[in-house]
Amino acid sequence: MSMLRRISLSQWIVISMVVGVALGFLFPTAERELHGGWAASDLALLSNVFLRMIKSLIVPLLFATLVVGLAGHGDDMKKVGRLAFRSIVYFEVVTTLALVVGLFAVNLVKPGQGINLGGAPTEAARAYAATKMTFSGVVEHTVPTSFFDAASKNEVLQVVFFAILFGVALSQVKTDGKKFMLSFCESLSDVMFRFVGLVMAFAPFGIGAAIAVTVANGGLSILGKLGILVATLYGALIVFVLVVLIPTMLLFRVPIKAFIKTVREPWLIAFTTASSEAAFPMAMQRMEAFGVPRRIVSFVLPTGYSFNLDGSTLYLALASVFVAQAAGIDMPLSTQLLMMLTLMLTSKGVAAVPRASLVILSGALTQFGLPLEGVAVILGVDALMDMARTSINLVGNCLATVVMARWEGEFNPPAEVMSS
Repeated sequence: MSMLRRISLSQWIVISMVVGVALGFLFPTAERELHGGWAASDLALLSNVFLRMIKSLIVPLLFATLVVGLAGHGDDMKKVGRLAFRSIVYFEVVTTLALVVGLFAVNLVKPGQGINLGGAPTEAARAYAATKMTFSGVVEHTVPTSFFDAASKNEVLQVVFFAILFGVALSQVKTDGKKFMLSFCESLSDVMFRFVGLVMAFAPFGIGAAIAVTVANGGLSILGKLGILVATLYGALIVFVLVVLIPTMLLFRVPIKAFIKTVREPWLIAFTTASSEAAFPMAMQRMEAFGVPRRIVSFVLPTGYSFNLDGSTLYLALASVFVAQAAGIDMPLSTQLLMMLTLMLTSKGVAAVPRASLVILSGALTQFGLPLEGVAVILGVDALMDMARTSINLVGNCLATVVMARWEGEFNPPAEVMSS
């Protein structure tokens, strides 16, 4: 028993992934359909329960930490305004670079060449296209008609909008009610972080089940003919880390080794679940422990989940041009740049949940007259690509909190962090 207790959460997650792959391979869904019996896809219950547990804590944790981060300064709202301005500038620069890397990769490798869209089923693609995303639509959708409705639907953008206004309004209150509400939100935040610890104890079971279901349904050869597309995305994300994120760490004097160790477990959760929401609570805890003040973490991290989705932005650039290549459409660079501008605006509304980027992609394809069959083709391997882009979203947002802390002159890493 003592040996089992020494195994860290990261190690348990890796073990569960290996077990999940083995179960998915040994008990595929196709075999059950032929001969009956049990299949690894039946484990979907465990992964669904885990994700539902995670989603149940997002709104109260998000609301409490944002309100405390905004209203906890007293009347010094200039400091919050400065942080917001700097965050948005940083987000736009980094996501623009992500678009450039994705555009360069897809034009260099040309993964769409040789893909036949003629036999692709269009029903799934049209279902995604039914929800058209526009910049004006995203802006309007950001404002909730009811906080409780937004909370019940886990509408992250709407909850962030309401929490920001609530925090600003609370900072202007001069009566004892301000102290009461701040104390309530601080207590709620502390309780929700304890809640996170309980949920994370179930993480290895949920993550292992998710991997088992994926392998059982798609097999080990899930990449198939789209392997080049998947490899291009992974390669482009690696290049993005090397040419954008690491130079950013060096520029803002972020301790690289300690940062990697800090974000390792949240990254692993984001990668295996393909959901930024699943890693959000742990990421907040780890960045605070890394030396980033709570007021910065609680503002930058949730805001980044709407405005700084580096991996998703890079994916959208790559996938949209991939569809044009697969359809045999010679898209000039000027049109590609216009599409990138459209994606940069509409992608700000991408929810931090699995495969939401396909909705944005469908809208862009429709607007530029590209065949929706491309979405149906991508769906076959999107789970693997979603894991990669979501994990980079997580890393990029964690780095953003440290960058903002450095910029504000408030980054104070503990001695044990620096020495690790």
